[in-house]
Amino acid sequence: MTHNGENSVVVQDLVKRFGDFVAVDHISLEARKGEIFGFLGPNGAGKSTTIRMLCGLLRPTSGHAFVAGLDVARQAEQVRQNIGYMSQKFSLYNDLTVLENIRFFAGMYGVPRAALPDRIEWVLHMAGLSGRETTVTATLAAGWKQRLALGCAVLHRPPILFLDEPTSGVDPISRRNFWELIHEMASEGVTVFVTTHYMDEAEYCNRLVLIYRGKIVAAGSPLELKQKAMKGQLLLVEAQPLGSALESLASAPTVEDAAVFGNAIHLVVDDAARSGPILRAYMEQRNITVGRMEQIQPTLEDVFVSITSDRNIPFKEARG
Repeated sequence: MTHNGENSVVVQDLVKRFGDFVAVDHISLEARKGEIFGFLGPNGAGKSTTIRMLCGLLRPTSGHAFVAGLDVARQAEQVRQNIGYMSQKFSLYNDLTVLENIRFFAGMYGVPRAALPDRIEWVLHMAGLSGRETTVTATLAAGWKQRLALGCAVLHRPPILFLDEPTSGVDPISRRNFWELIHEMASEGVTVFVTTHYMDEAEYCNRLVLIYRGKIVAAGSPLELKQKAMKGQLLLVEAQPLGSALESLASAPTVEDAAVFGNAIHLVVDDAARSGPILRAYMEQRNITVGRMEQIQPTLEDVFVSITSDRNIPFKEARG
């Protein structure tokens, strides 16, 4: 298998089995230099297992994966020297100070002594912790810890950064700040490979794949997925009582799928313009009060629900 220099991560037919359980099932993907590549799916879909194989921490059962041109199965140690890795399980040492953590990881990653003062200053500035070098890490709020962990993961200036559910358990403002940091790194040429189950975060990625039960079920940019991977069109319906409306719409004519989003229902239909009047009459006959009803653009969550509601999922790729 050849490795294209423009692609930082190349995966071909990768499989990981644990006994009879297939955690990762023949997945293929490519992430390019300077790209934020999202790996999106529910918990247990196979995201973390894939990341651990790509980081050289877990040996694949079969298939190939190249990271920075290195074979993850044969050159795991070299792979680890060329990547940064930050897992959802917080990786810093809570009993060390901020500065002690930075120095510890700098030593682990072999940061040259001459470069150390600059790198320390950069991490402190990036994490917003300048002046708090002697603070014990355990006492930091989750958002600060997370930024410090990111700084420590990239002290050695790796060309590829793997982030496994990096914003789990972090407040929305800290999440947004964290994504700003990720965008800065990507703009400097770092490839960022990030897993998440937050659908809104997937919007920040240049390209993404949706993984479900170990298989890739869709791939493309967020816009491509919303335009092309969605089966049918989307109707937003506001109706009262909501529970009765959902129950009756689930078996209504022209409706392929129905799900509650906030105080409304999202319906997947073949033709929104044709279905609207039919469904309004259908609900009114059942004593349901119908308010707003209009065609809307799907979110990534809609796309994911639409794709995964079909049990026998074919491989889909959205193409530009």
